[in-house]
Amino acid sequence: MEIKQYIKENEPRMLDELFGLIRIPSISALPQHKDDMVRCAQHWCELLLQAGVQKAELMPSAGNPLVYAEYIVSPEAPTVLVYAHYDVMPAEPLELWHSNPFEPEIRDERIYARGADDDKGQGFIQVKAFEYLIKEGKLDHNVKFIFEGEEEIGSPSLGAFLEEHKELLKADIILVSDTSMLGAELPSLTTGLRGLAYWEVEVTGPNRDLHSGHFGGAVANPINTLCQMMAQIVDKNGRITIPHFYDDVEDVPAAERDMIAHIPFDEEAYKAAIGVDELQGEEGYSTLERNSCRPSFDICGIWGGYTGKGSKTVLPSKAYAKISCRLVAHQDHEKISQLMADYLQELAPRSVKVKVTPMHGGQGYVCPISLPAYQAAEKGFAKAFGKQPLAVRRGGSIPIIADFERILGTKTILMGFGLESDAIHSPNENFRLDIFRKGIEAVVEFHLQLGK
Repeated sequence: MEIKQYIKENEPRMLDELFGLIRIPSISALPQHKDDMVRCAQHWCELLLQAGVQKAELMPSAGNPLVYAEYIVSPEAPTVLVYAHYDVMPAEPLELWHSNPFEPEIRDERIYARGADDDKGQGFIQVKAFEYLIKEGKLDHNVKFIFEGEEEIGSPSLGAFLEEHKELLKADIILVSDTSMLGAELPSLTTGLRGLAYWEVEVTGPNRDLHSGHFGGAVANPINTLCQMMAQIVDKNGRITIPHFYDDVEDVPAAERDMIAHIPFDEEAYKAAIGVDELQGEEGYSTLERNSCRPSFDICGIWGGYTGKGSKTVLPSKAYAKISCRLVAHQDHEKISQLMADYLQELAPRSVKVKVTPMHGGQGYVCPISLPAYQAAEKGFAKAFGKQPLAVRRGGSIPIIADFERILGTKTILMGFGLESDAIHSPNENFRLDIFRKGIEAVVEFHLQLGK
């Protein structure tokens, strides 16, 4: 049976299985969902066994359990290790959802739910492609699966797990569907990812909250001071001002900049889609370069003082911010983390105390397009989407991808099917059904081409 027919005949069952996964609120960032993490991992084991793996089990880590499964054709055969994550982002703000984020709905040929794309939907594509190959007797190499439950909080336990289980996870190539395409009619393969460094900053002024009438103008306000510090980190040209921040940043080669310039990109549509009138960023670079090949700085959250209803004339004791930098290849996130901590201490006036807590980080990654596995993925996309995919770098981070290369010594193929309109990490996350079907077809073809 051809894959298109198999999908058509089995789609109701497939969606029912996927919806069962989505209904489990596996939110790794919230401790109250600890039991849901285990329940989701167990459910993945059951689905993998139904798909045809020879064994599937939960494996402990320092944090949430990992799911490991395998189908071994022969010890001598090549091995593909499929990675995905089963945890999802918190769904708040709930009032902006048009339906329950953990009760999937199909509207306008899209699945709406938290995890519909990132990463339950995309991980599910990998498993259903595998299921088809097993049922049709078309798999001629080994396939292993490793699904983790901490990707959305920076994979803090996975590095140690990889070190401990190097032999078990040994593979010739790693396959990941957790990235996006340029568009539904513009398929693309991700060849690079930015790294990440993330901190929480605490600024303390007086030893208690003070009456702003009695003390305002005489005592440093930590919120004011924090805002002043944050405003100095990026200059008027969009350059990050941390000393030595750019030491390891390589200039984008002219040939690559030319390739990026030829990627179809409608800047007006880009602005309209996110509701802004003007874009900004580092001077001398295009929008596509700024969000993929260049580093960035962002305040992800800032708070302190009184934020309830009505007014309270308070000069707060403390202020907080969560901040992040997207990094590019060759920037070491631990080095950048220390540079940031040192710089914030330098910026802070003596009127406050500053505490900088590194939270998580990861290295950038680049995949050579000359790899046979990359070329197999190209053919998979060409078969499913009817056109050759573009090779592009993306601005997001998957910290564990660099760890795969460092610890397991294996390159990763980033065969993702997400779209900007899928609204991952946001209210009304969704996944197009036609992309879901084409994704399964593309992964099937990847395995068949790899066998050749």
